[in-house]
Amino acid sequence: MEQNIIGNNLRRIREANGWSQDKAAELSGISRPAYRNIETGASTPKVSTLQSIADGLGVKLQDLITPVRTLENVRFRALKRMNSREQILNEVARWLDDFNYLENLLQNKENYRFEDLVHRLSSVQAGVERAKRAAELAREELDLHEKEPIRDIAGLLESSGIKLYPISLASDGFFGLSVSELDGGPAVAVNVWERISVERWIFSAAHELGHLLLHLDAYNVNESQEDDSQETEANIFASYFLMPQRAFESEWEETYGLAFVDRVLKVKRIFQVSYKTVLYRLAERDGGSVWGKFQAAYKSRTGKTLKIMDEPEALPPHSFHQSMSEVLRSQEPDSLSASDFIEDRLSRLVRLAIESDKITLSRGAEILRLDLEAMRERVSSWE
Repeated sequence: MEQNIIGNNLRRIREANGWSQDKAAELSGISRPAYRNIETGASTPKVSTLQSIADGLGVKLQDLITPVRTLENVRFRALKRMNSREQILNEVARWLDDFNYLENLLQNKENYRFEDLVHRLSSVQAGVERAKRAAELAREELDLHEKEPIRDIAGLLESSGIKLYPISLASDGFFGLSVSELDGGPAVAVNVWERISVERWIFSAAHELGHLLLHLDAYNVNESQEDDSQETEANIFASYFLMPQRAFESEWEETYGLAFVDRVLKVKRIFQVSYKTVLYRLAERDGGSVWGKFQAAYKSRTGKTLKIMDEPEALPPHSFHQSMSEVLRSQEPDSLSASDFIEDRLSRLVRLAIESDKITLSRGAEILRLDLEAMRERVSSWE
């Protein structure tokens, strides 16, 4: 085993969890000097020692001894500095490698449907109108009717050749990333942490699709700071992709006799978006006063105040800054459930590979990041 591989993996896992070498050694059940020597590559551990370290750190032995490919053509921006950035990138790289391995093994690959569209959009001037037009053309490419809501964005992206990875990270500053074709994509990873609203999961998936279509030239793993103009364009794309203007206007008029809060909540449920996305769209037409109107009406009905920092009335209609457009699940009225955002293509490929004896049960568990017992339970439930 390559000592630098083990050492690098140990350091990555330790730093992602914010542990000192002392803490990692304590969890692993070995002395600090012994742990330090393993992490620095000064000593070669026995397999039994590595297994003890893996158990103590809460990872699999494979996570310590497997080299991880470095992603280069990835867009990974966050609102806050993240100690776990390297760990996330490595996890996504492994997931992508497993996904592509299964597709090649089974000769079962979805064609990427947006290649031509990306080329066409590259010659259009960036801005609000390009974002709206991109959303319209993307829906046309997917054969979506002009007024048709998107009921299953996970399935829709996967059927269009974009791999989708739900990753749970306890952070309200990271919502998703995307990987270009050059690094095994196109792929989108969405933070499905339980405290983030499902509406935000859906919006993040559409947001990253916007980046894949509009900003491929900015896919560089070394760039970690947000670009406000690109974030705004991707947010506008996501809004119009999930809720086309004519469809929104039609559904809004259908609710004409309802109270304002009920109108907003009904439209948000139809399109599976946040109430904020509905209010932003109304603000484009009616001005920023809709924010205060909704907040007052909602408080009058429920006695609850939605935080003003999440709903700044002073924003112009197109200021879809990422820091302003998402809410925690506890702050999303009439929130969706996790069942509204489920990827299933990788699970399907694993089942096909197991049933055709191309991979073992344990390999399937490894790919799906399940322990063997959970994998056996899943297999027993297959019909």
